[in-house]
Amino acid sequence: MRTVRVGLIGLGTVGSGVVDILDRHREDFARRAGVDVELVRCADRDPARAEALGLPASAFTTDATEVIADPEIDVVIELIGGTGVAREFVLAALAAGKSVVTANKALMAAHGEEVMDAAAASGVDILFEAAVGGGIPIIGPMKHCLVSNEVESVMGIVNGTTNYMLTRMAEDGLDYADALAEAQAKGFAEADPTADVDGLDAAAKIAILASIAFNSRVTLEQVPAEGIRSLSPADIEYAREMGYVIKLLAIARRIDGAVDIRVHPTMLRASHPLAAVNGVYNAIYVVGDSVGETMFFGEGAGSLPAASAVVGDLIEVARHIEQGCLNFVGCTCTEHLEVRDIADLTTSYYVRMHVADEPGVLAAVAGVFGSHGVSIGSVIQKSADETGAEIVYVTHEASERAVRAALAEVERLAVTRAMGTVIRVEDL
Repeated sequence: MRTVRVGLIGLGTVGSGVVDILDRHREDFARRAGVDVELVRCADRDPARAEALGLPASAFTTDATEVIADPEIDVVIELIGGTGVAREFVLAALAAGKSVVTANKALMAAHGEEVMDAAAASGVDILFEAAVGGGIPIIGPMKHCLVSNEVESVMGIVNGTTNYMLTRMAEDGLDYADALAEAQAKGFAEADPTADVDGLDAAAKIAILASIAFNSRVTLEQVPAEGIRSLSPADIEYAREMGYVIKLLAIARRIDGAVDIRVHPTMLRASHPLAAVNGVYNAIYVVGDSVGETMFFGEGAGSLPAASAVVGDLIEVARHIEQGCLNFVGCTCTEHLEVRDIADLTTSYYVRMHVADEPGVLAAVAGVFGSHGVSIGSVIQKSADETGAEIVYVTHEASERAVRAALAEVERLAVTRAMGTVIRVEDL
């Protein structure tokens, strides 16, 4: 059994978890997996992190290029994130003939093809299980266990921050601002929560999953994303009254030879398995033509859950090195499917608006919807006061293009005081 030597770049939340797991389980890996992995060099901008982890000074550097250039290192783990210097480090490590393990969702969603081509050119591995779902095994199962299926759809709750916020809004009536402040106080949300609350984090993850599921390259810039900033406790309560819950869903489907992909708040039937996923937990729901419906559930972030996925990838690479079969499963994006315009989406819609409380308003609004071919399934007047009335409409299935055109016209009506929330409804 040869020793596979590892270099680690980034000693933050996930990096510290990797150090912990390798320290506790190195002997177990040799016994259970038949590989010996040794962490020999670490790099971080902050020497205090290495000191806090008890790493010897001889094994630490503030210069990541020293890790990449070390001829004794077989595998580089990149855990600094982003698409700037991280991309340079990953490509340099691959060019140097070192396999790479990363948790970098932004890199793989934006530059996955370049990175995987670089790994193939050097005949080494690039593995990235922790880029989606934290500790939840999903990329490995889709590349291996579900490869006998034509995947019809993959969707899920892939951002723990927004799921925690929506759970608190649903269970205790918190508004968006209070839910965000609480998530930040608990360390679930960053000081700048934009990537989470605007759906960008989820968009990167579904781009990766769609690329694997449909064997066709989907990049982050191709994913329409809407966040949760506009949601209110009223929307969540109205959804509950109608038998739905609201979740920020990342959705990808194969439809008519193209990929329907999007991220947005979604009304789900309360009976659907994804509707019961609360708090910081993630869940990914995959439908294949042979296996049917499957769901992968667990903690989507955190030091040890994410580190668990990183070290799992490391063990896989070490096995490949031991067996001489690197680049065992490379890029499979060979189908070149088009990404559908979200305007071509057909689904039902929840619409909340504030209108004048006077005769003929409902007929006027319904007339506008009807002129655009949008049929109203139900309408409820929720409240009325001197400023007007709050109306909730739920449409039958209609095209996104038609609904948006109708809403733009409704907003111009003299009786419309303010347009509220628009939420897509998925009857899964």
